[in-house]
Amino acid sequence: MGISNGFFYNLLGLASCAAFLYFSLSDFSYDLRDQFAVENEPKLRFVERNGTQFVLDGKPFYVNGWNSYWLMDQEVEEKTRYRVRAIFRTGAKMGLTVCRTWAFNDGTYNALQISPGRFDERVFQALDRVIEEAKRNGIRLILSLANNLDAYGGKRQYVKWAWDEGIGLSASNDSFFFDPSIKNYFKLYLKTLLTRKNHLTGILYKDDPTIFAWELMNEPRCSSDPSGRILQRWIEEMSRYVKSLDSNHLLTVGLEGFYGYSTPEKLDVNPGNWVHMLGSDFIHNSKIASIDFASVHVYPDTWMEHADLSEKENFVTKWVKSHIEDGDKILHKPVLFTEFGLSSQANGFDNSHRLLFYKAIFDAVYESAKKNGSGAGAFIWQLLVDNMEIFVDNFAIVPEKIPSIYSLLKEQSCRLAGLRYKHGLFEKLFRNACD
Repeated sequence: MGISNGFFYNLLGLASCAAFLYFSLSDFSYDLRDQFAVENEPKLRFVERNGTQFVLDGKPFYVNGWNSYWLMDQEVEEKTRYRVRAIFRTGAKMGLTVCRTWAFNDGTYNALQISPGRFDERVFQALDRVIEEAKRNGIRLILSLANNLDAYGGKRQYVKWAWDEGIGLSASNDSFFFDPSIKNYFKLYLKTLLTRKNHLTGILYKDDPTIFAWELMNEPRCSSDPSGRILQRWIEEMSRYVKSLDSNHLLTVGLEGFYGYSTPEKLDVNPGNWVHMLGSDFIHNSKIASIDFASVHVYPDTWMEHADLSEKENFVTKWVKSHIEDGDKILHKPVLFTEFGLSSQANGFDNSHRLLFYKAIFDAVYESAKKNGSGAGAFIWQLLVDNMEIFVDNFAIVPEKIPSIYSLLKEQSCRLAGLRYKHGLFEKLFRNACD
């Protein structure tokens, strides 16, 4: 198929000049659009891990990504499907490589899982279309598998199901992590999802390279056990189970990045003492052999409500640097900053503050990537298209409406993709596309 991505229009125009140049550039455009998945490639390949780096075809693969958690939800009904197509086109124009989104909706409106083991085929087909639309636009996906929060059901819904059936051990939401019945519910969901055959392509999800990675849970916390042992055992068990079903894809936990008692020397890097009671432990949880890369979130104003701008800036610098160093020296795995944002409701907010923070994160990732380090990419939270007021939170951005953010995202795409092509004709044409 042809490529409609305006970001690489100049590149493809040059590619059509001669047959041999065309085939050379189709390989080049593959890496920029899938590291930019071009659709005239005979076979899309899985992104893999080699030490602290992601690799595609033996070359480093860097992620400039975004969050649009709502894709499956908006794909269900015909009247809102245009939003999914629009956000993928926007991401492709900015050269973004991976989108993180929810592959769960448990027991709520347009639920994928209506009750344990009972699924709505209509919603599953919506997720099929999301995956195919991502591929069409040269985007890969991180699919998150559960929510620690209540939105879209979350762990609370699993606990309610067990409690309503009279088999739950506890009404505590944290029983999601230790109740055998609930863990079996979750494993049934995992098996159903990973072995799902896409009705459009006939490809099982576990065999589809459009999916960059699975994420066990969005922001897992187990406050009832500050020692972290319960959450650690759950991650070990569920990550092994996912890998037993799917040996193709990368897997991450979905952590926020808070340090725990396994690294007491790092506790002062946390945004406050309150995080020590959450039961998560960045190093201990991320070290698990069946976890392929570490995930970190960055929310300075949410976590440090009373800090001034300078304090938040210092925290972000220290937080990002510390986790990249962890990836390099302790975990020996890539690190992705899978959510970052600055609230528009913060005291004295100005859009220039976002630019300052976002650029600091992008610069840290780029500097690490230049040295073949573990800083592998970052995902802005969150991108929307026009007329999505119901989904607007304090972090939401419609990129076309904020040119400075749009330009910053595109610039980072160019910088990271440029690290893959440093010599000769490819470098020359890459610069042409990004100018």
